[in-house]
Amino acid sequence: MVKVVITGASGNVGTGLIRALAADSPDHEVVGVCRRPPDAVPPYDSVTWQACDLAADDAPEVLEEVMRGADAVVHLAWMFQPVRDRTRLQRTNFKGTAAVLRAARRAGVPRVVHCSSLSAYGPAPTATVREDAATTGIPGSLYGEGKAEAEAELARFVAENPDIAVAIVRPTLVAQAGASASYLALFLDPVVPRQIFGLMRRGRLPVLPLPSPLRVQFVHADDVGDAIVRILHRRARGPFNIAADTLELEDLAAVAGARAVPVPARVVKAVVTVLWKLRALHMSPGWFDVGTTSPLIDTSRARDELGWVPRKTSADCAREQIAGIADATALPSPALRRDRFRTEPRGVRPAHQKVRDAASSR
Repeated sequence: MVKVVITGASGNVGTGLIRALAADSPDHEVVGVCRRPPDAVPPYDSVTWQACDLAADDAPEVLEEVMRGADAVVHLAWMFQPVRDRTRLQRTNFKGTAAVLRAARRAGVPRVVHCSSLSAYGPAPTATVREDAATTGIPGSLYGEGKAEAEAELARFVAENPDIAVAIVRPTLVAQAGASASYLALFLDPVVPRQIFGLMRRGRLPVLPLPSPLRVQFVHADDVGDAIVRILHRRARGPFNIAADTLELEDLAAVAGARAVPVPARVVKAVVTVLWKLRALHMSPGWFDVGTTSPLIDTSRARDELGWVPRKTSADCAREQIAGIADATALPSPALRRDRFRTEPRGVRPAHQKVRDAASSR
């Protein structure tokens, strides 16, 4: 059996990875680490869950115990909100990443995969970048700056631990219907009615205003999971860009059955900024910049070295996400609920709670 420990396993990418590991082999022993473990229902019922707050002072010790005997650790955990609390986000995400790396080293884990993002690259909306591009982050985006900071910490870890095979995945916008309710909470609540997405799904929205210029890539959570499984099998090292094909502004509107109406990006950002300051929109100006100023990413390395090919196109992903948002679809995970930020615990709690086997608790 192969033991894989996944932090943030109940989230969007984590759910895709759980499904990918199950499809790869029924003999994998998967341990999921998150603050609020999901109930023992598919796809989470084959996972042994460990409740752990990675920002807690005792997290490294709890993680080290969980990681003993593990063949690989996949670090997906990341706090997205409250975006208005820069100090809390940076402390939690950086401290959590450091705790995971420290525990993996002390537990003797031979393989580590870290989930970064295309936003770790600097802004380059008209460029396509390979993995050797500078990872300076999107200025003004707590998410992009945080991912760049975490990669810098990972680089130090790699230099100090050359015997550990460390890989990084840098996916673009990760889609799946079951994460739609959390996307509403992350970006669109409370001012954007999901009924608009219902019109888009039925092709009844005649025009769709979009920031211009705009070029986007999506990738499905299952395809990200497949890429990570391939990295684990090959003991691959270094960064891998993960994305499907590119959609131009007109392509994105066509997915919704509408005609694109280009609006200067600076005008749209000004509106987003006002709504965000009025607390009428959860999408911050920094998040808007991630969507409009991030570069496109070249996935040649993943295709050539991993044999990875996305099974879903960007248009497939967009259609699935539009339909999911229209229905506020949520997988049965606390991390993917629409009310996640109204129920998010504050402060740093003790990390340790009892490990439970979801499969045996049914």
